[in-house]
Amino acid sequence: MKKELPKVYEPQQVESRIYQMWMDGGCFRAEPDPKKKPFSIVMPPPNVTGQLHMGHALDSTLQDILTRFKRMQGYSALWLPGTDHAGIATQIKVEEELRKSEGKTRYDLGREKFLERVWQWKEKYGGRIVRQQQKLGVSCDWSRSRFTMDEGCSKAVRETFCGLYEKGYIYKGSRIINWCPHCTTALSDAEVEYVDKPGHLWYIRYPLSDGSGDLVVATTRPETMMGDTGVAVNPEDERFKDLVGKTCILPIMNREIPIVADDYVELGFGTGAVKMTPAHDPNDFEVGLRHNLEVIRVINDDGFINENGGPYSGMDRYECRRQIIKDLEDQGYLVKTEPYSHNVGTCYRCHNDVEPLISAQWFVKMEPLAQEALRVVRDGEVKFVPERFSKTYTNWMENVHDWCISRQLWWGHQIPAWYCDECGHINVSREDPVQCEKCGCTHLTRDPDVLDTWFSSALWPFSTLGWPEKTEDLKYFYPTSVMVTGYDIIFFWVARMIFSGCEQMKEIPFHTVLIHGLVRDDKGRKMSKSLGNGIDPLEMAEQYGADALRFNLITGNSPGNDTRFYTEKCEAMRNFANKIWNASRFVMMNLSIEHCRLPEQLELEDKWVLSKLNTLVKEVTENLDSYEIGVASAKVYDFIWDTYCDWYIELTKTRLNGEDAQSKLAAEQVLCYVLTQVLKLLHPFMPFITEEIWQALPRLEGEEGAFLMTSQWPEYRQALDFPAEEAAMEAVMDTIKAIRARRAEMNVPPSKKAELILSTEEPAIYEQGVHFITRLAFASGVKIVGEAPADLDGLVTIVTHKATVYIPLRELVDFEKELERIAKEKEKAQKGLASVEGKLKNEKFVANAPEAVVNAEREKAVKYRELIAKLEESEAAMKN
Repeated sequence: MKKELPKVYEPQQVESRIYQMWMDGGCFRAEPDPKKKPFSIVMPPPNVTGQLHMGHALDSTLQDILTRFKRMQGYSALWLPGTDHAGIATQIKVEEELRKSEGKTRYDLGREKFLERVWQWKEKYGGRIVRQQQKLGVSCDWSRSRFTMDEGCSKAVRETFCGLYEKGYIYKGSRIINWCPHCTTALSDAEVEYVDKPGHLWYIRYPLSDGSGDLVVATTRPETMMGDTGVAVNPEDERFKDLVGKTCILPIMNREIPIVADDYVELGFGTGAVKMTPAHDPNDFEVGLRHNLEVIRVINDDGFINENGGPYSGMDRYECRRQIIKDLEDQGYLVKTEPYSHNVGTCYRCHNDVEPLISAQWFVKMEPLAQEALRVVRDGEVKFVPERFSKTYTNWMENVHDWCISRQLWWGHQIPAWYCDECGHINVSREDPVQCEKCGCTHLTRDPDVLDTWFSSALWPFSTLGWPEKTEDLKYFYPTSVMVTGYDIIFFWVARMIFSGCEQMKEIPFHTVLIHGLVRDDKGRKMSKSLGNGIDPLEMAEQYGADALRFNLITGNSPGNDTRFYTEKCEAMRNFANKIWNASRFVMMNLSIEHCRLPEQLELEDKWVLSKLNTLVKEVTENLDSYEIGVASAKVYDFIWDTYCDWYIELTKTRLNGEDAQSKLAAEQVLCYVLTQVLKLLHPFMPFITEEIWQALPRLEGEEGAFLMTSQWPEYRQALDFPAEEAAMEAVMDTIKAIRARRAEMNVPPSKKAELILSTEEPAIYEQGVHFITRLAFASGVKIVGEAPADLDGLVTIVTHKATVYIPLRELVDFEKELERIAKEKEKAQKGLASVEGKLKNEKFVANAPEAVVNAEREKAVKYRELIAKLEESEAAMKN
């Protein structure tokens, strides 16, 4: 039997065909199986608005590697996919489309018609990211794909809301919340990003009502002062003790407001007096509650000043700021202005400034839920990889505020609460109520708000498995095994999944949280539209192959750390794929076997490669079990490129072309065996090319499966440990490498050969490998001796850790001519170095030239020094 692979590997021709073959073969399906251990991952659901970006590509690749690895280990491995409805993002997208195409707003359509449009949009674009993921080779069980607003997930959301409400953990109240005037919705604390922005501190004079003087307050937000209802001072501040209980006049509005004493005011900070705006600041709100201050809201939901804003009513908040500063100055209330940089809350979606304002919203009490969620991480029931992220999680959970879960949107899970038009009672119900549970009135109005998107995402590990129903899937696959996600959503999502799992399931949602970093550009910058530095993973996959892209993303990548994306690395990984392909072609062209089995008689190089492979299997398995995915991939890469392709194939060529039939057959069997095993180890990382090659190879005896991806993962075998033979072969290889390096230094072509003298205390090692040294170190013969030759004249000495080699290089090289050539090269390099060093010593050049130019000169200097050192080594070797 002789199968041949095409001369050139073309991933564009292979990958879609292989993926369809897996789909048709049901390879991704996972079912509860009492004979197997479960392994499960629920995919962090990408937004239906989404387009695959490099972050998704890394996230998907890591999950796919783990799933393929566990599947091959014999687990019932479920990777459950899905998409998120992404409330704000999707609604904004559809509203923009509606405005552009028809010049209408959602209010023109009404809620019902608008939601029909959103569902149509979801059907049209929602599957786009799924198709893109498939291009990467993700092995999800697509038959189980879920959507956060499908019937099952919606039932889970309603059950959770009602259950928490019944326990008193969900309540509705008026509190200061984060409000985005652009998205016109409330945001949770986790959805606010703080940005350091330059601003001003304005010092304003508040006259005392009795005319005896004034208080000076400092503020960064004068546009809220129309809502001031008090001024607070520290009770221990001697300057203000006589003023507490008195009143002052609010400038512009000419309203009397009380002066109160409260520990919130830091003693000795600023002017010592702080204006209180309870409707627009969370700390002022708390002070207001303690002192019964009036709550006056002056900014509307759209960011414009409302009727409480006096002369500024109808102005945009920033226009109001400019006008009020002018008026304060004109009226003599503005004392001074100072530049002041401070953290400003911005919306994580649209990046506009967030407005803290008082609003009636729905909240989840976090304190009772946080306790168990903290315990399971502290006790190690949930482990973070790397462990340092558990501190990030713990710090956030220990200081968590009540979670604002209502959003003023139409797209999302509408809150299951109905207000009685008669008595005002709130009816929270799992089913749509027909009458008020308190007074029996049938006129009920449903709360128009929807739940925060993260409310449904928090239930993802168990809602996707059928909860609140007690399904077989839930019983078998929950808790899930690992959650793979970026460090940027630990607060948004990971924390919420943990406390939701602990509360609803009374069990953790996953055992491990594998945290990865961001994929940055080659300069270390975050990829973004504004910088125009985003790289489309699908373009990379199309150009270089999905396998090359995947391998690029994970090599050199360690958990929790950001990684830089270099397009050149994709090219290098494509070259690696070609190396595997060409090596496999060579092996297959030399195979005459129908089935692959290890021969009883193994030669030195066979035992060496099998022993190296055995260690590789053990280490890669351990690395993957420890989530050291980048380390595992690097080891497989090195083994394939160096051990198998550059050495073992080369070592077997004489046997493959020789007359000894038994030795030839043994070489074929070992070549095929090692290739099939290493393809398995590489498969989770580069699934397409490995499957394509494996399909053409003779099968291992006892392994007749149709697919590599469902074949058995290699296991460490004591019988394949050959430490002595491995050490002997390494000694022979070290000798070959050292001889080749010295010949290269002296420009000796492979065609010029001479007899080598090899002195060693362990001649048996080298006697086994003498034919390799002769052939691969370009010798005419090798003489093995116990002691060094008496006459060393004309011999070049090479020392390795187990032998000393003497080469009669005077027979091979015209020393005088070679020394002359080296001297010329060295002189040229020294001149180049002097020129570069001259530039770098010039302070003006270093100070004024672009950084890239200076760095380029520094790199030149390093290269010149390295070249001079090599030339001097060669010169010294020739003179010795």
